[in-house]
Amino acid sequence: MKKISLLSFGIFAALQFVNAQNISSKKWADLFSYNNVLAMKEDNGKIVAATENGIFYYTISTGEITKLSKANGLHDVKISAFDYDPQTKIGLVGYQNGALDIITPQGITYVVDIPIATGYNGSKKINHISITGDKATVSVGYGVSIFDLKKKEFADSVFFINGGVFQASNEATILGNKVFAATNTGLKTHELNTTFPVFTTWTTEMPGNFTNIDSESVLAFSSATETYIYNNGTATPLAQTFGGINDVVVNSNNIIITDGSRIYTYNTNGNFGGTTSVGETCNTATTIGSKVYGGTQLSGVKTDDNIAYKPDGPYFNYAYKIRLFNDNQLLVSTGIRANGYNEPQNNPRNPGFYYFTGSEWIYSSYFIGSTSAFNVIDAFSDPVNPGDIFFTNYVFSSSYGVYKMKYNSTSKDFDFVKRYKMGSDSEYGRRPVGFTADDQNNIFATLAFSGPGSALAFYDRATDDFLVKDLNTSAGIQFPVFSNDLLWIPIPRTVNFLVYDTKKTASFSDDTQYYLDQTNNLPANAVSFAMDKSGDAWIGTEGGIRILPNAATEIKNDPQLESIVIEQGGLAEELFRDATILHIEVDGGNQKWVSVEDGGVYYLSADGEKTIKFFNKDNSPLPTNTVTDIKIDKKTGKVYFVTFDGIVTYQGDVADVTSNFGNVLVYPNPVVYSQFKGNVTIKGLAEKTNIRIVDAAGNLVHSAIARTGYYEWNLNNQKGKRVASGIYFVLMTNEDGSDKATAKIAVVN
Repeated sequence: MKKISLLSFGIFAALQFVNAQNISSKKWADLFSYNNVLAMKEDNGKIVAATENGIFYYTISTGEITKLSKANGLHDVKISAFDYDPQTKIGLVGYQNGALDIITPQGITYVVDIPIATGYNGSKKINHISITGDKATVSVGYGVSIFDLKKKEFADSVFFINGGVFQASNEATILGNKVFAATNTGLKTHELNTTFPVFTTWTTEMPGNFTNIDSESVLAFSSATETYIYNNGTATPLAQTFGGINDVVVNSNNIIITDGSRIYTYNTNGNFGGTTSVGETCNTATTIGSKVYGGTQLSGVKTDDNIAYKPDGPYFNYAYKIRLFNDNQLLVSTGIRANGYNEPQNNPRNPGFYYFTGSEWIYSSYFIGSTSAFNVIDAFSDPVNPGDIFFTNYVFSSSYGVYKMKYNSTSKDFDFVKRYKMGSDSEYGRRPVGFTADDQNNIFATLAFSGPGSALAFYDRATDDFLVKDLNTSAGIQFPVFSNDLLWIPIPRTVNFLVYDTKKTASFSDDTQYYLDQTNNLPANAVSFAMDKSGDAWIGTEGGIRILPNAATEIKNDPQLESIVIEQGGLAEELFRDATILHIEVDGGNQKWVSVEDGGVYYLSADGEKTIKFFNKDNSPLPTNTVTDIKIDKKTGKVYFVTFDGIVTYQGDVADVTSNFGNVLVYPNPVVYSQFKGNVTIKGLAEKTNIRIVDAAGNLVHSAIARTGYYEWNLNNQKGKRVASGIYFVLMTNEDGSDKATAKIAVVN
């Protein structure tokens, strides 16, 4: 088990964590969607709600909303079950991978040792959790387990095996000293005693296909269309027949039945209380006083007067690529391709793209309820008219093409403007991939499957149309990058890389193309590309990384690409050999963030020979080890990590680095040894900074040269010993001495 302690915790009220280096720290934040509420409980005027990637609680009287996710305490994403006990203030979070988080006022404990029956090879997903006192029932694909909340460990488990076939417990609960389980073959019960783990000793109280169950003062359970109240061995059906029950909740006053968008209430005697709708499909619902609260699939917690409450975030968690523009505005595309960047994987929810204005998330009504298929690979803001958004729709259907939308700030929505079919009537031809713009704000798009190969499209503002040129490449193509007056384009289906020179004219006739292939030491299909601050091209392939120094000049000379060789155990080894490099991003200090397929993210020194940091889903809030895109806000140093399971951010130390100083900041400061034993970071430095650290008497204690926009001092003096308590002055100059900066550091040993 791994444990995180909370400094202050009251129904998740003060989300401050220590020992957070295990998973989370103040440097991390999530950009998850909190729309899809899976389960919720009420505690003295607060609603605690579980969503796909996190927990949030809403204080009814004040409207305050606080969230808890992998970025600040939880250990995983893809929540599948949740319950919370208002008396003990304990919450239990179940995940699709079978793990649990136990949330208590003292901390959060991660439990991964869920019992698995011998011979069971099915899903480990936790279907349902129900807390009663110091015990919880955990329903899984093979049966029911009892979790001891005091000991924080699993107790007895029963494996529902009938004729050699495992049967799932859809939901289960404890009433009195008896466990009740809703299964596909009936309502099953057993006392909590020594024979509990023996399936043959369980009783089928009522045959049938039952999906939901809950209890407090009474017990209620349901099939897809009927709900029953269980009392003294008798199951009595409610008079109402339902269309498709999503959930049954029992609280101290009511039985609440969620049937699609309708919510029905009954008192605990089974008398009908009323029905209401929150205007959309709900997963669950509850009552607080006389008010009904629905846990919706798309709008968070919603009241019966149609007011929604949730943390702000994107509409869904699906994310593939991100664009940063105009001071903290974001565009997030959600599409995906498979089989060598060839076939689209269409999402039935048609997520489209999300837009963050800098203060709130906007989702276009154009995508809601649309019958068209959308697989948006890229969404791009026109640099001339930032409110005009182009997006590529990479699908096998008549909906393919480039679309233009215009943001309407009054309605906070997007108006459809135009669809460009890119000159092809075939739904399989000229599938658009991604955009870039040159330094003259000309927009270019890459097109896959344009006749026998791929193509490049140029946006003609005069005609509001795209001009298309077929390229002498394979049918697959990646996102273009404009750098050094050239377009740099990976070709993922063959061992090729294309560099395209437009000659800065609107005519295709004078353009020049350059190719890299295996003869240039390109090891495998090219996937990603970045140009660093030294003018060196970094090319990510399905077989590692290659570098082309002085790229804009050397590309014209049929060059040889270079690999990065590091020393491992005294032996020379190629960095990332045979690994697929999904993305490379260069920060302001010329260091590189490198995403490896199913391998997490590496933060490398400028030359790539040193790993500064490494993040994966086990040691960080990353939702998955496959990060499809990385972007850096050059003004703040914030790093965005994009995955199919959501977006998280990391506050990096390197903002935009120039020849002069930025906003120089030292942290932590003061440095108290009993509270912090790491390095002191100085950020906001020039590209090359000469550093002298002196004591209060002016004696030199440390000197260094920083080349990355920040510097870490280990608090040692020139002799390698920790400095004494006191005030230290940091004296800094840039490379030519034209700019200076100073800072103070207080050290308490």
